[in-house]
Amino acid sequence: MENVSFTKMTAEVVTPICSGIECHKDAKKLQCPKCLNQGLHSYFCGQECFKRSWPIHKQLHIPPQAKKNEDGTYDPFPNFSYTGSLRAVYPLSPMRKIPEHIQKPDYAVTGTSPSEQLEARSFKIKRLNPQEIESMRTVCRLGREVLDAAAAAVRPGVTTDELDAIVHQACIERECYPSPLNYYHFPKSVCTSVNEIICHGIPDKRPLQDGDIVNLDVSVFHKGFHADLNETYYVGDKAKANPKLVCLVETTREALNAAIAAVKPGMLFKDIGNIIEKYAKSVKSHELSVIRTYCGHGVNQLFHCAPTIPHYAKNRCPGVMRPGMTFTIEPMLSLGSARDVSWPDDWTAATLSGDASAQFEHTLLVTEDGCEVLTARLPTSPGGPAPKK
Repeated sequence: MENVSFTKMTAEVVTPICSGIECHKDAKKLQCPKCLNQGLHSYFCGQECFKRSWPIHKQLHIPPQAKKNEDGTYDPFPNFSYTGSLRAVYPLSPMRKIPEHIQKPDYAVTGTSPSEQLEARSFKIKRLNPQEIESMRTVCRLGREVLDAAAAAVRPGVTTDELDAIVHQACIERECYPSPLNYYHFPKSVCTSVNEIICHGIPDKRPLQDGDIVNLDVSVFHKGFHADLNETYYVGDKAKANPKLVCLVETTREALNAAIAAVKPGMLFKDIGNIIEKYAKSVKSHELSVIRTYCGHGVNQLFHCAPTIPHYAKNRCPGVMRPGMTFTIEPMLSLGSARDVSWPDDWTAATLSGDASAQFEHTLLVTEDGCEVLTARLPTSPGGPAPKK
């Protein structure tokens, strides 16, 4: 197990730094009793900080029923009925710190967002003014740079935790806060969803394997605004040589592009799902299903807000697109059934069938005559389409 504390050196003494969430204070003698029993070292500045940090900190503990591998890793959910071949590989690395000078969203310390909870009482869809639109352009460009930095490192043998470290550092270099970090107690800076994982996969110590697909879902917060985007990438040559995976990934990519092409003022949000499901069902070589549990959403000063945008047909999503609105479209398709199941970590969503799933996402701005893809790929962006076979 890695040491869960950070220390700072002085000329005379090594002072522990508090292991609390977004706490940079000097620690006192208070230690986690569970860590003490397991021979680990974590120090906190006080009881309140310890209680606030518990939802994240407890994930560093080794369950009593877990069996350690030779390299010290273990499955934290040995009694869980996984639906596919993927397993969680713990221990998680400690929650990464953000420098104090970087502006943070309201949930960075507590794990909950009062502003989002207040906004959830209203169905009003915000329209941004020109200054706010420029702020969204800036943060979305930074989000694209962060995603590209992580995507460039995707290869067999790299762990998703290493990708998380790349995302975290890329955010700091751009004066950004990684939006997923401690968002309702999510412990990492990016979501990494491999193979049968639909979304919200937690980066861990499992190395990527030749033949995998991995979705990197990057969100960043910069000067009061969020950007949200993701792509699915092929790991190694075997993935690109797998016709089923290529069909799944490229159809998902194309379904998103088809939906984006229809975005314009006056369009109903519910029609997005009709376009995506129609495109998915047009593929005759493989049975592809649209995941219904997770949706696109508004994004601006809030990470998630109105509208909610389902990706399946015949939904009842209210609302009409107007210039100045910013939101995501992020379809998730799977090979086989659309049903899903959550892992015991309360975040990771997997296909019930154990079949692979793919996702793509962009943040969009509705303009006077169409839309602007704020998180569009750059000429230098890694990944990109593979030819269907």
